Amino acid sequence: MILQQYKIIFIYLFIFLTQAFVMNSSWAQDSAPIAPSAVSITSIEVTGNQRIEASTIESYLLLNIGDDFTEQLGDASLKRLYNTTLFSDVDVGRRGSVLVVSVVENPIINRIVFEGNKYKDDEDLYEEIQLRPRIVFSRSKVRADVQRILEIYRRGGRFAAAVDPKVIQLEQNRVNLVFEISEGAKSVIGKINFLGNKVFNNSILRTKMASVESRWWKFMASEDTYDPDRLTYDKQLLRDFYREQGYADFRVTSAVAELSPDKEFFFINISIEEGELYSFGEITIESKIDELDPDILKPALFTVKGAQFDSSAIDNTVDLLTELAGLRGYAFVDIRPQVRRNRAERTVDIVYVINEAPRVYVEEIKIINNVRTHDKVIRRELRLIEGDSYNSIKLTRSEVRVRALQFFKEVAVEQLEGTAADKTIIEISVEEQPTGELQAGLGFSSFEGLLVNFSIAERNLLGKGQFVRLGAQLSKRRKEVELGFTEPYFLDRRVAVGADIFLRDTNFIESGFRAKTIGTSLRTAFPLTEYIVMNLSYGLSKEEVVTSFFSSSPYISGSSGNFVTSSVSVGISYNSLDNPQKPNRGQLFTVSQDFAGLGGNERYLRTNVKYDIYLPVYKQWVFNFSAEGGHIQGLGRDIRLNRRFFLGNPKIRGFKEAGLGPREWNPSFRDLFSGFSLGGNTYYSTTAELFIPLGGGARDLGIEASAYIDVGALFNVDAEDTLLSDDGVLYSLLGNTPKPRISVGIGFSWASPFGPFRIDLAKAIRSQDSDETEFFQFNVGTRF
Repeated sequence: MILQQYKIIFIYLFIFLTQAFVMNSSWAQDSAPIAPSAVSITSIEVTGNQRIEASTIESYLLLNIGDDFTEQLGDASLKRLYNTTLFSDVDVGRRGSVLVVSVVENPIINRIVFEGNKYKDDEDLYEEIQLRPRIVFSRSKVRADVQRILEIYRRGGRFAAAVDPKVIQLEQNRVNLVFEISEGAKSVIGKINFLGNKVFNNSILRTKMASVESRWWKFMASEDTYDPDRLTYDKQLLRDFYREQGYADFRVTSAVAELSPDKEFFFINISIEEGELYSFGEITIESKIDELDPDILKPALFTVKGAQFDSSAIDNTVDLLTELAGLRGYAFVDIRPQVRRNRAERTVDIVYVINEAPRVYVEEIKIINNVRTHDKVIRRELRLIEGDSYNSIKLTRSEVRVRALQFFKEVAVEQLEGTAADKTIIEISVEEQPTGELQAGLGFSSFEGLLVNFSIAERNLLGKGQFVRLGAQLSKRRKEVELGFTEPYFLDRRVAVGADIFLRDTNFIESGFRAKTIGTSLRTAFPLTEYIVMNLSYGLSKEEVVTSFFSSSPYISGSSGNFVTSSVSVGISYNSLDNPQKPNRGQLFTVSQDFAGLGGNERYLRTNVKYDIYLPVYKQWVFNFSAEGGHIQGLGRDIRLNRRFFLGNPKIRGFKEAGLGPREWNPSFRDLFSGFSLGGNTYYSTTAELFIPLGGGARDLGIEASAYIDVGALFNVDAEDTLLSDDGVLYSLLGNTPKPRISVGIGFSWASPFGPFRIDLAKAIRSQDSDETEFFQFNVGTRF
């Protein structure tokens, strides 16, 4: 009975499943999509376009008349139209057999305006963006230009800057685009931290970086703003420093800059691994050039076995070996140091491999970009000519001489490969700068007073290198007019000739006399060697000297009169300065002697000696030591007051003009008047000065500081210690001693657009009672 019931249930279940299957198959067949019949496009309709031709829009479509319309081709056509950035909205559809394209055109930019920018000029921002007036407006391009503007401000350290673009709708589908800029404050470096350093503390490592922490006294510096590129450079500086100290395995593991929430400060965290201290191991030279004998080159090595490892010594050795190879004519020698570390012994073995290279000759010298200056003016300064064997020292000297002309803003010398392996082409590219000067000046000096000057000069007359100048100067001390001309290569020979005519009226207030002089001079100079030049000159002048009306001093009254001086001068100089205006290295030594007595009523022999040396100390720190001295000897007569030397500011700072040396005095002067300066027949002075850079910002503005110590003395007067005047007043001679006067101080100079400006704060720490000191001295000029 139960089995029969199970059979009945099974039969009913089978029938139910069979019916469900049949019904499902029928529904699936009924619901299957019916493929539409293809519609061929008979025409294309474009709507919404105002400026853009319908044919231009149709050229971007992937559907043409006669094509079958598909959704895929319609979507692809829509995307192509969007990608043109000509439209703000696009729709592609079908109405029967008509393809309908509806567009909304992007407006045309009428004007672009920047608002709120103070630190960046409109011109700078405009050059950076891509959008321009009279082109199609696009929001994607606006977003891209916003990022470009922000990048400009971030490069300047302003990470808090914000840019809000505004669009002002105009008629005829035009817009004005306004970039509203909030520049914000500079994001400066608040702190630089180091992790992992054990040998050198944080303070030492910070001094080795170009980036610096912001402090109130560093207001002239630009290195206290965060710059990602500068941080990358800082990492290299740290590597160089550690490897120069012997840590060959040093590495920077990370350098992260975090911006504070207020976007005012960056905090830089640098993680390092110092590694172990290494020393030099075996040092050898392998030369594949027979003329470069390793045994001869060994004394040129800066790397010595057993010495502490120093990566800069390797670089210096490669440079010196390259220079020595250049002296032998191998311009393209390839020297590669092969470095092998012995970590177990903590030594570094080095093999300097000098690869084979041909001796090189100068095939051609090209001079480019000299628009005004004649080729001949540049070529005559070169120490190499076509056909010469290449010489690196001569090439470097040629570049220095071309720069010394001061006709060019930039001079670049490049060696190019010639038509053969043993030939080179030297290309000299110059950027000309103005050499003419029309100057009218108004200034004030602590020893000249109000000063007015006018001059017109040309250092490169007609591009031939000739110099001509007409100048005039007026101040409370001096009235002067002069005309000068110099031909540096007379008759195309290395002989300079020149002539001067001058008229001077000088009031020596501190010495109680006035001199009016008219004269002329002829001069010539010619080289004896590359660095030594001989100078010869002849001068003829007529001078009227009038002593002070208020003084009856016998030290002064005897100097009045009219005098004619006919003199010849001979001098020799040695000059290896790398820059005549602002030297960083080199020496200058000059000796000159004047003999007066070739006619006229003046008889004397005057000798001057001067020496200068400039040495780079660290980066842009430069040390200068200078010493000079002079002596004048009367021939058969005493030296008059106006022919003597005077010493003080600016040679010995901290003293007034003619403020040190022999001085007259009598009891009636008391504290009202210290007496006239009498000058001296002999003087000496020395200066030790350190030029101190004030950072990149100050350097760009032409601002420089220096600290110095000046030492000097003026003495030797042809007179008794006491003299009685005609009216019975006893005068005494004070300060006639060779004992040194010493001053120390600091100075600031600014090559401003309005003329030179200099301030000196100097303290005389050793002086005589009769000397006149001055703590603050300044000079400023204006050009217009």
